[in-house]
Amino acid sequence: MVALGEQYVFAQNLEDVAEFVGLQGTGHTPLPPHELITKWLAVLSAVQRHIRQVPTAKLSERVIDNRDRSIRLMGHHVFRIAEAFLEAMEEGVEYSAQLANQAPADGTFSSGAEIAAYGDAVAKRLDLWWDALSDKSCQGKLKTFFGLQPVHMLFERSTWHSAQHARQLAAVLERFGIEPIGRLTKDDLAGLPLPEGLWE
Repeated sequence: MVALGEQYVFAQNLEDVAEFVGLQGTGHTPLPPHELITKWLAVLSAVQRHIRQVPTAKLSERVIDNRDRSIRLMGHHVFRIAEAFLEAMEEGVEYSAQLANQAPADGTFSSGAEIAAYGDAVAKRLDLWWDALSDKSCQGKLKTFFGLQPVHMLFERSTWHSAQHARQLAAVLERFGIEPIGRLTKDDLAGLPLPEGLWE
């Protein structure tokens, strides 16, 4: 949240923040939706490959020491981001702050293969959604916890959010001395407004 006196804006849409503080936009040009879907599906595929590489005994370890989130939970979360987006788009669910953070039940998703299988189902659903979408310009609006927002904005935000976690998971594998299979390239990530730092 960004506040000026008693006025404030949720810092989820950076264009809203820029306008709030008196700037003429952020200078970022979002990728068109047809490029976003290609990148998002590539990201989800990479995370499926990487989560399968994590030894089962390591899944309960923290992704990073100073945050209480296990590798298992982050692996699930990447695909939950896409599932939450689809629930908002297809079912009219309001995109709440916690929608993409719903954790799996205890005792479920206990191996990389199980998480990857969940990811495969989500990726297929995302692909089918795109194929059936009538307005591929994504100019419509949907309800979110930070106000009525363009579909295109949440589409891009969800894509780079997933991509940032994909980068982090590759770094976790490297920490274990495991070379990530088919890691995402600069071209795969080009045009996404990713944070410079890996853990931001």
